[in-house]
Amino acid sequence: MMHRFRQFWTNLLAPVAELLLRLGVTPDAVTLVGTLGVSAGALVFFPQGELWIGVLVITAFAFSDLIDGYMARSSGNSSRWGAFLDSTLDRIGDAAIFGGLVLYFAIRDDMLMACVALYCLVMGSVTSYARARAESLGMRAEVGIAARADRLVAVLVLTFFSDVLGLPILLDVVLWALAAASTVTVVQRMAVVRRQAMADPAL
Repeated sequence: MMHRFRQFWTNLLAPVAELLLRLGVTPDAVTLVGTLGVSAGALVFFPQGELWIGVLVITAFAFSDLIDGYMARSSGNSSRWGAFLDSTLDRIGDAAIFGGLVLYFAIRDDMLMACVALYCLVMGSVTSYARARAESLGMRAEVGIAARADRLVAVLVLTFFSDVLGLPILLDVVLWALAAASTVTVVQRMAVVRRQAMADPAL
């Protein structure tokens, strides 16, 4: 769903990326700073209950994911290392977001929602791993109702409004929904990979 908006934001941020290139900043540096910013926004502000501030900080640094890719393509420095670094640090950023929510609920003794947030963290990693592992075996597993971008946008938007509007139920609802959607996505990817493996035993 969110991929249709990706090009719009990439074009909008292109001048920033060009400026960074002229200043000698590397795409890898942008990737690293973006991950540190996202992690700090989640792990510093979420546990303190400053949810809306955390979301704004995370969102600001999340745009680095578009900027570094544009910089790599524009400068001709796209590489397998850059792609590996980007994907690996994305997992760290995702874990920080849900980890921050785990701490938020745990500090408030809401252990049920802390467990749901932890489940979302784990299943988010599993969905990404399932696709990566399938591709390493020569198969495809891009299916699923809960793509990474959709999961992150949903949790950040609802986290923001749950705090601003004083409606914590919004955060509870989105976490339960993401827990279910992530589970379905993992099952979908397993099913797709199994069909491909059964159709071609050589895989």
